[in-house]
Amino acid sequence: MDLFAIREELSKSGVMICFTGPFSHSIIDEIGQAVRNHLSAENIAKAAVMDVFAAYIELAQNVKNYCATRTLPTGDQGSSIITIARKNGRYQVSSGNVVLREDIPPLLANIDSINALDPAGLKARYKEQMRKDRQPGALGAGLGLLDIARRSPEKLSYSVRDLDGKYAFFSLAATV
Repeated sequence: MDLFAIREELSKSGVMICFTGPFSHSIIDEIGQAVRNHLSAENIAKAAVMDVFAAYIELAQNVKNYCATRTLPTGDQGSSIITIARKNGRYQVSSGNVVLREDIPPLLANIDSINALDPAGLKARYKEQMRKDRQPGALGAGLGLLDIARRSPEKLSYSVRDLDGKYAFFSLAATV
């Protein structure tokens, strides 16, 4: 394994922080602290630090919660990834994980419906979601992607790579 080549590739892509492997609460906390420290050391505005941190936490928690509720491959094939990169003067927070193919259509429909909203629509949907009762068994109130979209000047972007008939690799990115 050529770690220098991996480091160079990450650097060319603007990646500042990258983690791949199983996500746990303690890993998310430790990387979150590293994110805050790294961004604070760059002397960026406190609001920008909070936007990046909020996007990181939401995407990492989404991966962790999804993996905890599904039977997925283990080892390298089931590994997840999260990156934070500089992109055109902003920060791009991206996550990727193995998903069941059957879960893709509703996931993409949700993201597409969020991307179709303007800032006023995002605010209205956020308020509406806050008033809704939580669905039984739900891991959250469904506010996270709306919150990220509200913080982002760009639409959420995603990709899906087929792995086999049962699984795909889903990637989601937010620019803040």
